Amino acid sequence: MSILEIVLSVLDILFGIAMITLFLVQEGNDNGMGVIGGASSDSYYSKTKGRSLEERLKRYTMLVAVCFAITSILLYIAISRGL
Repeated sequence: MSILEIVLSVLDILFGIAMITLFLVQEGNDNGMGVIGGASSDSYYSKTKGRSLEERLKRYTMLVAVCFAITSILLYIAISRGL
């Protein structure tokens, strides 16, 4: 293995672990059965705080997923061409 393949492999593994971690940290969009009974917190602070954190987590997850895909493609090209 060349140095490029080793570096790309390490980056690919790190991006994969980061993507899994970010995915598991996010909360689900489903509010459960509490919505039917009217049990929801409608305060402005609770809505905006959760939404901004969730939006940042989604943005980071998307960024890491794109980096993971690019790194995987580059790794495949490097291995197939023997660089």
